Amino acid sequence: MRYLSLPIFRTSLLFSVFIFSLTVLLTSCEEVPHTGRGRLILLSESEENKMGVAAYKEVVEKEKRSTDAEAIALVERVGKRLAAAAPDKGFTYEFTVLESPTINAFCLPGGKVAIYTGILPYCKNEAGLAAVMGHEIAHAIARHGGERMSQGMLISGISTGVDAILKEQGVSPTTEKIAMTAFGAGAQIGVLLPYSRKHELEADYLGLLYMAKAGYDPKEAPEFWKRFSALSSNTPNFLSTHPASEDRAAQLTAKQAEAMKLYESSPKYGAGAPVPEKYRTIPTPAPEQKKAEPKKEETKPEQPKKKKRK
Repeated sequence: MRYLSLPIFRTSLLFSVFIFSLTVLLTSCEEVPHTGRGRLILLSESEENKMGVAAYKEVVEKEKRSTDAEAIALVERVGKRLAAAAPDKGFTYEFTVLESPTINAFCLPGGKVAIYTGILPYCKNEAGLAAVMGHEIAHAIARHGGERMSQGMLISGISTGVDAILKEQGVSPTTEKIAMTAFGAGAQIGVLLPYSRKHELEADYLGLLYMAKAGYDPKEAPEFWKRFSALSSNTPNFLSTHPASEDRAAQLTAKQAEAMKLYESSPKYGAGAPVPEKYRTIPTPAPEQKKAEPKKEETKPEQPKKKKRK
């Protein structure tokens, strides 16, 4: 059996303490409303909102705005109902539809929401769109962006501190490099990625409650993720920043009883209107084409040389 040398052992122990301390810090400072999850945020809400407004303006100026009146009306109608149902954070909501095949949506701090038309086929109807928009609004209300920024600031500072400690202890450059690489991987897989997945599941859950309270059938939320699962990547779940679509559908199905209580006491829109007809077909992925192999030049057999007559 091999034993770690003393410098390596001290380094491993040091990193274990840092990771443990980091986890404690990230889970013990304040709570997310409704879920009660502990979090650490180093930014003020006003700072977050200012950054959100600036980022939103930059994105909207670069992207092409949709001119489809039906799609714009659909997004604004669903968005306003969700904003009325969600906790009041003093947001000045804006809803923008961006004409792009990109399958995406976001809500930045301050309530700045953008929906790419590429995601509408997967939404299918107002309720599917409400699941998406509710999820994105939940990210902003739960301040996931500020929390992620705070995690990055903290980990960056600790990483710098560990680097200085190792040099002070006279750890060899090779050992130091290995140790810092291990710390970086430990921070990424042990803290940042799980928190990213936790944020997504938390936003799914809160968004489900918002859509139910707004009057949309919560049973449509897991159906959206089942349709969306066709886009799932092959990245192992523990290395992915987002949980698998199947896992999300399962969680939303498990939370239906709680959501239905809110839905029963809300105005009933059910599944709502379908998305505009031009956005109802989910695009079929193009089959991968094999690269054409270069044609081999045909080599003609050499003809025997004719002897010259003398």
